[in-house]
Amino acid sequence: MLIIETPLMLRREIRRWKQEGKRIALVPTMGNLHDGHMALVKEARDQADVVVVSVFVNPMQFERSDDLERYPRTLQQDCELLNRHGVDLVFAPSPAEIYPQGLHGQTFVDVPGLSTLLEGASRPGHFRGVSTIVSKLFNLVQPEIACFGEKDYQQLALIRKMVADMGYDMEIVGVPTVRAKDGLALSSRNGYLSTEERKIAPNLSKVMNSMAERLAKGERHIEEIITDAEAALSEKGLQADGLAIVDADTLMPLTADSTRAVILMAAWLGKARLIDNQQVDIA
Repeated sequence: MLIIETPLMLRREIRRWKQEGKRIALVPTMGNLHDGHMALVKEARDQADVVVVSVFVNPMQFERSDDLERYPRTLQQDCELLNRHGVDLVFAPSPAEIYPQGLHGQTFVDVPGLSTLLEGASRPGHFRGVSTIVSKLFNLVQPEIACFGEKDYQQLALIRKMVADMGYDMEIVGVPTVRAKDGLALSSRNGYLSTEERKIAPNLSKVMNSMAERLAKGERHIEEIITDAEAALSEKGLQADGLAIVDADTLMPLTADSTRAVILMAAWLGKARLIDNQQVDIA
């Protein structure tokens, strides 16, 4: 497995594989890898000849400097794990390699609408940072496919829109959320949880499942479902930080024409901000 730190060396390897007619898959990550990431790698491995994984903690998508500094960096362990899973190349650049002029002079990519609603409204600038770094990685790697987790539902929708709008010649593959046995969605931020908080965390998915059951039974009092969910989370020790039930295709409020809803969950538990989502057929 190759470990490359500079765009120049990355381009050389990509050029060689392209000349050989290889089909390339990209899995963008911020490191601190877990089984959820490995599901993305497996999907990439199944669909391509070459798998490239990027490991880059992107400063542009962090609103607070302390959150950026605290984000876990475990490159050596990540590389060992990726090597065992048959990855061909790890691209692990420094911020200076990606943003040589610094963040303030950097050209950015902004996806209108999706960048500023729901999760984007509570985290200003976050999705602009995501779309910019993903666009840059697409240009560097030139993959035929790129794999992203469905756990970050709004992010996946945003990237799909960006690819369509910008005319990227690639397929975006969404991979289902990987969960622990108790239902908690796997996330690098789960490492922030204390032992006691880890016992509480699965209540996020349990409350979400209750919301889904009410929707599936035909209930459409959305505000009431959300209010009850916020109270249930609080009772379990979690602080809701943005619950929404929207159209799964548009991420806009449900209408009479909506056939699928998506429940989007975000809640604080100690120092960890946990997110989750679930789609519900409401046809």
